[in-house]
Amino acid sequence: MKTAELFKHKQVLSFEIFPPKRTAPMDTIYQTLEALQNLKPDFISVTYGASGSDNFSSTLDIASTVKNTYGVESVAHLACIRLTKQDALHQLNGFKEAGIENILALRGDLPVNEEGHDDFTYASDLVSFIKENGDFNVLGACYPEGHPEADSLDIDLRNLKTKVEAGVDQLTSQLFLDNDYFYRFRDRAHAAGITLPIEAGIMPVINKAQIVRLTTLCGANIPEKFSKMMDRYEDDPEAMRDAGIAYAIDQIVDLITQDVDGIHLYTMNNPYVAQKIYEAMHRLVRS
Repeated sequence: MKTAELFKHKQVLSFEIFPPKRTAPMDTIYQTLEALQNLKPDFISVTYGASGSDNFSSTLDIASTVKNTYGVESVAHLACIRLTKQDALHQLNGFKEAGIENILALRGDLPVNEEGHDDFTYASDLVSFIKENGDFNVLGACYPEGHPEADSLDIDLRNLKTKVEAGVDQLTSQLFLDNDYFYRFRDRAHAAGITLPIEAGIMPVINKAQIVRLTTLCGANIPEKFSKMMDRYEDDPEAMRDAGIAYAIDQIVDLITQDVDGIHLYTMNNPYVAQKIYEAMHRLVRS
């Protein structure tokens, strides 16, 4: 199933997972999937690791297992900054053979002290290539607070519209900790003529170092009340976990009541956190 169709009928709930580190047993991800599939998400997306094309086989194997073993629709991430067109075509063919219909098209992080390839410069280039080479549903990333490399919110929105016009079917937002940023972004996107479903990306924070690192990378603002929460509980891991879950639930309840198209939960491969959030929110989602 093409996941963009889901938004016509309900508020969507989806999860994101990532392949285990190379030093970790592959079985760990299947233990995570066993727990997550019991929560009956509408789809599960599988990230494309920082090692680039070397990580393709893990993404493909896990996304295939999500769909063909656990019966949950899957979305495979594909990052293009290190890919040639020949590499990308090989990977698209792998997705086709596995029955995967949904791809999240990303540029990926720029290489440090190494060169990428010239075939794809932006995610929009990859979106066009995917549409030309298969009948895929293509997801795109969006940034409620602006892409960290964009000079302004207006420029970021123009770049997003270029990506949408290249063939994106639905959007998933980067994490944010203040819902007002998401609402302002959604209003600006609609005013610019972007009418695709936009899922709100929520990351439950279970430790301070994690969120400081991630918000630095993606440029997300840390609200004062969130900062105070971290300061209060950072030396108590269980309290920090529970406070982070409570904060995420509060965000999600507000988003649902404001008719968000869907919630995309960055699980960090932690089924306990996903379970607690699911228990709090599943009756609230509009079906």
